[in-house]
Amino acid sequence: MMERTEKLAKFCAETTFSQLDSQVVARTKLIISDTIGAILGGIVEPEVKEFLKIRTGQKSKGRKVKIIGLKKWAEQSDASLIHGIAGTTLEMDEGNQFAKGHPAIHVLPALVSAVQSRFSSKKISGQEFLNAFAVGYDVGARIGLACQLNPHMHPHGTWGVIGAASAIGALLKFGHHEHMKLINISSSLTTASSRKTMLQGGTVRNVYAGLSNQMAHLAIDLIQSGFSGEKDGIGSVFGNVVSENFNDNLLLEKLGQRFEVMRNYFKLHACCRFNHAALDCLHDLMKDHRELSDVGQISFIDVESYSLAAELDDPRPRNMLAAKFSIPFALATTLVNKNSQVLSFAGDALTNEKTMALSKKVNVKEMSSMTEMLPQFRPAKVTIGLKSGKIFHHSVKTNKGDWQTPYSADELEDKFYSLANRSLNQKKSETLYDKLQNLEQISDMRELFQSI
Repeated sequence: MMERTEKLAKFCAETTFSQLDSQVVARTKLIISDTIGAILGGIVEPEVKEFLKIRTGQKSKGRKVKIIGLKKWAEQSDASLIHGIAGTTLEMDEGNQFAKGHPAIHVLPALVSAVQSRFSSKKISGQEFLNAFAVGYDVGARIGLACQLNPHMHPHGTWGVIGAASAIGALLKFGHHEHMKLINISSSLTTASSRKTMLQGGTVRNVYAGLSNQMAHLAIDLIQSGFSGEKDGIGSVFGNVVSENFNDNLLLEKLGQRFEVMRNYFKLHACCRFNHAALDCLHDLMKDHRELSDVGQISFIDVESYSLAAELDDPRPRNMLAAKFSIPFALATTLVNKNSQVLSFAGDALTNEKTMALSKKVNVKEMSSMTEMLPQFRPAKVTIGLKSGKIFHHSVKTNKGDWQTPYSADELEDKFYSLANRSLNQKKSETLYDKLQNLEQISDMRELFQSI
C-alpha cells in the first residue's frame, strides 16, 4: 500500500521541533544521553578497540567524524558502524517493548555521523537534532510494532535501517516524496540477522545495529545518485520477506500524536531485558533476606516467566554476550557479586567458580499465563530454597525502567556516569551530561560531538 508509505513520509517531512511537546523533548534527551553513555561504555571493550585499529585514523578529508570518547576519526559509514557496535556491546542501551527491539542505537550513530559529514558549513542545532532523532525513532519503532519478524531473526539490523535513514532525511530537510523513496530503498537494506547469535554468544550480533546505521547512509547516497526501490518496500519486506504479517493500524495509530520515545524502557541491569523481571525479583529478595548473602546455602532457584525469557536458560554461557542472555548466569553472578552491573558480566566474573556452581541450580520455566501478558507486561516469579529448608519467593508484573515503573532521573544520571567514566573522567562526563540534558540550547551539534 502506497498510502502507509506516504503517511510515514509526510510525518517525516512535516514534523518540526515546535510540534514536540515538553514531555517528548525531555524523554528524547534522556534517550540520547543514555545511548551516548552506552557508546562510551562499549567503545573501550577489547574487540571494539581492535576493530578501531582497522577502521579509524587521523582526521582527514575522508575521515570527518570523530569517534565518541576517543581521539580517532573515521569515514561517516565506518563511524556509524563503530558507534552502533560500541553501543550494543554492553547490552545497556535502551529499548522499546512494543517495537520488540532497540530503536535508539539504530538511529543515533547515523545522526552523529550525518551532523559531522553531510553539512560542509551549516551548523545543525540541538533542536534540529532532537527532531530528527524523535522522527527516526518513531519510524523504526512503529515498523517493529506493526510487523511480526520471523522468530528465528534477531530484531537488530532489521527495521532500524528505515528509522536511521528517515532521521538523516529529516536532518537534510527531505520533502515527503524524497522520504517515500528513502523508505522504499532502505527497506531493502535490512540484514538476515540470526537470533541464535545472542543465545550462543556469537558476537557478530553486536554488529547488526551498526550495519543499520551504515546502511542508512548508503540509502541516502543511493537516493542522491538516482537509485530507486520498489513501490511498497515496507509491505514487501516486512509483510512478506522477514515477516508474514504487517498491521497498518498499528503502524499508523496516533502517528504524530503519540511519539514512541514515550513508551521506551531504560536498563540498569547489564544484560538482555528478558532477564530483568527475574533480576528485579532477585534484588528485592536480596534486600529483604540477608540469608541470601551466603550463596553456599542456596539449594535451588526456580524462575517462572514468559516465553522469550524462558529461552535464556543456558547455565554455562561461553562468553560475555552469552552471559547477558542467560537467566541462570545473571541470577548467579548477581548473588555472588551483589550487583548486576557491567563487571558482573565480564572478565573473571564469567568463570567464577561460585557463580558457575550456583548457575547450575537455576531452573527456568515458561508460564503461558505470563506469555499472554506480552507486550504490555514482562512478568516473572523467583523462588529460592535454602539448605535449611527456608523458601523465599517474589514476583513482579513488569520490569523496572519502562514508562509504567520508571527509573528516577538520578538513577539514569548515575548510570550514565558509570558507563561514560570508562572513557572520560568524571568532570568531563558531568559537563557532557549537562549539555545533553540541555540539547535544545545547543547551536552547533558538530562542535558538541567533536568535543567528546
